[in-house]
Amino acid sequence: MTRPTAAPGRTSRWTSRGAVYAVLVIAALYSVLPLVWLLTSATKSLGDFSTTSAFEFADWNLWSNIGDLFAAEDGVFLSWVRNSLLYAGLGAVLGALICAACGYAIAKLDFPGRRVLFAVTLTGVLVPTTALALPLYLLASELRVVDTFWAVFIPLLTNPFGVYLARAYAEAAVPDEVIEAARVDGAGELRIFFRVALPMMLPGVVTVLLFQFVGIWNNFFLPLVMLTDPELFPMTLGLYQWSTRVSQFPDYNPLVITGSLLAVVPLVIAFIVLQRQWRSGLASGSVK
Repeated sequence: MTRPTAAPGRTSRWTSRGAVYAVLVIAALYSVLPLVWLLTSATKSLGDFSTTSAFEFADWNLWSNIGDLFAAEDGVFLSWVRNSLLYAGLGAVLGALICAACGYAIAKLDFPGRRVLFAVTLTGVLVPTTALALPLYLLASELRVVDTFWAVFIPLLTNPFGVYLARAYAEAAVPDEVIEAARVDGAGELRIFFRVALPMMLPGVVTVLLFQFVGIWNNFFLPLVMLTDPELFPMTLGLYQWSTRVSQFPDYNPLVITGSLLAVVPLVIAFIVLQRQWRSGLASGSVK
């Protein structure tokens, strides 16, 4: 017995506008509700946190919680903020520039092994970063840089997915005729990249920078493997260390929640400030 199929031109109930809206609403609630809980919980005192419901506001203690957060353990949270900004900010800028240069070279320059290099890059996209943590630790141990800033910072500069995106943007945004005209005028390859190609690839580079910033900011496993000195921790690892003490010392609970709320703020600011560039970059990348 055959199952009846929808008539041609008719929309299935599973792909109707109402079903799509329902899925989008569920996805939006799944994304937003944890942030709402984080916001309401960060404004509560320790007593209110255990006596009020999850999404209920109590007495406003946000500023007091922030003051306690930055005063705890001789202000180590401020060091974690500084480290996260260095890892994510500097790492995102340098990493995006490296990805842009590699993507431009693969897309526009003719050199032996270019196709093999791109195939290796695509293979690197498929390898999860957690699988590379142990080999990177062994390599850092050989170089005697374990438990230093460089043990975390240097591996974060490479991103095969960023190279792939940059190659797609370079193919779409940089005409070959412009490169040839620059060469005829006597410009070298580095000058062509920085003065001609990079401005044309700017929306795509901003998109790569944003992906790089979010990925490094949320990075947890690599610092966990590489670092033991709390002064070098990023916010993710420091807050995790505090969260392991919550069951024995409930006073850490407001610190972890308030710190988690502050950890979200730079990501929101980055998306708002760069939304014009990364939206146009995603559009051009999707067309390609």
